Parts: sequence; C-alpha cells; structure tokens
Amino acid sequence: MTEPLTIVWNFDPVFFRIGTLDIRYYGLMWVLAILAGAKLFDCFCRREGLSEKVSESIFLYGTLATIIGARLGHCLFYDPAEYLSRPWTIITGFRDGGLASHGAAIGLLIGLWLFSRKNRLPYIWSLDRIMIAVGIGGALVRLGNLFNSEIFGTTTTLPWGFEFVRSHKWVVEYAPAAVHPTQIYEALCYAATFALLAWLYFARDMARRRPGVLFGIGLEGIFLTRFLIEFIKTEQEAFEKSWALDMGQWLSIPFILLGIYMIWRGFSQPERLPEPAARTAKKRKP
Repeated sequence: MTEPLTIVWNFDPVFFRIGTLDIRYYGLMWVLAILAGAKLFDCFCRREGLSEKVSESIFLYGTLATIIGARLGHCLFYDPAEYLSRPWTIITGFRDGGLASHGAAIGLLIGLWLFSRKNRLPYIWSLDRIMIAVGIGGALVRLGNLFNSEIFGTTTTLPWGFEFVRSHKWVVEYAPAAVHPTQIYEALCYAATFALLAWLYFARDMARRRPGVLFGIGLEGIFLTRFLIEFIKTEQEAFEKSWALDMGQWLSIPFILLGIYMIWRGFSQPERLPEPAARTAKKRKP
C-alpha cells in the first residue's frame, strides 16, 4: 500500500543569534506585521488628507496596545492560575512565548479608542481602516507560528499534511502521522480578507460611503475563519479537551456577532457621500 505524501517540516525557527539571545522568525513576523500596519495607516492618512502626526500616533497606540493585549490575553485566557499566582512572570516569562490573538484584538480596540480621542477622529473611522492592516498582520503572525512549528491541526491523510518534527507535541501525540498545517490555512484566509478589504477601501471607497462595514467584514474574515479552523486544530491547553468548543472558539463568538451587527448597521443606514474624515485634522504640508 502506498503511503500518503507528507511534508516533513524541519524549519529552524531561529533567524540569528546574538550570544545567548535567539532572534526568531516569529518575532520578525510580528515586527513586519506592525510595520505593515503603520505603512498602511500612513497611506490612508495621505489619501484622506490627514496630518503626519495622525499616522505617527497610530504606531505608538496600536503597537503598545496590541502587544500588551496579546500578552495579557494569553496569561488570563489560557493559564490564569499560573500568572495570577506569579504575576511577575507576565513580564519575565515573555521570551518563553505566549501571545493570544483575542487579547491582541481587545487591546487594539482600547488603543484605537484612545488614538481616536487624541486625534479627534470618529472611532468607527479608525476601526474600519485598522481591519485592513489586521488582515495582512494576522497572516504574517500565522506564518510565524508555522516557523515555530506550533498551533497546528489534527491528523490528516491529505497530500499537504505536515510532520512537525521539531515540535515536542507532534512527536509525543501524533508521530508519525501528518497533521493539518492550520497556520497556512489561517494565513491564506487572512490574506484573502486583507485583499477584499483593500479593494473595498481603495476601489469602492466603502469606508467613507458606509462606515462600519469594513470593520464588520474584517471581523468575520478573521474570527469566523478562526472559529471554523479550530475544529481541526489541536487544543492549546489541556483543560480544553473536555470542552465542546475550545477557548479560541468561545472567544471568537462575540467578535463574530459584533461583525454581523456592524455589517447590518452599515448597510441599513443611508449611504454617505465621501467627505474628509475629520474637518479638524491638519492637512499635510506639500
């Protein structure tokens, strides 16, 4: 009997080393995601005639809020007993890994609210545009998970199944069977979400015509994707094994419902004619 084709994934997750410090591709993907978001926001501000200070401040508010939210989200959602008993490890254990996308989303929502207040912009303006950056950023971070040989799926006989030979979890629980490369599935879906949102923004001017719709579509593209792919993904923590839905799915449901509401809200209101995002914003100097 012919054995199914599989991909043996033996990728070294370390980009380079400085003494005992490992610089990983995962961290590099986070940096690229942040830089891509900053570049896109700069493009939005230029297109809509907003000042340079607006695009500069989103880098500060967005970056800090995303990283802090991602770290706190992991600590509180996936291992609260450990981190509440030893709260200092929230900081000291940062290099050991542990960033949660749902925590990053909550942190980013808070950061954007502060950013919007500071720059006297409608909150929905910020939400619509940040979702475009979130799409490409999410794809990059999932590639980082692939490079780390983590957060993969259950067993499969499909020809693109992966053997994550550097993963202790795969070696102990799944070897020699191949598993779904769910990191790639999510990355492709997030990239498709980014492409759709970018087209709606640049070609259809959807953000100014129907505020909230891009935010809603982005939430569906990110969190509905996450919810569905979780069905073939291995659990991240042992306590999830007995649950009908895992932690990632439960945390995705509020975002999915919010996305549906925002799409309905955007299309139920009269279409707006494009106008400057904020009359109080200072124009860029030529």
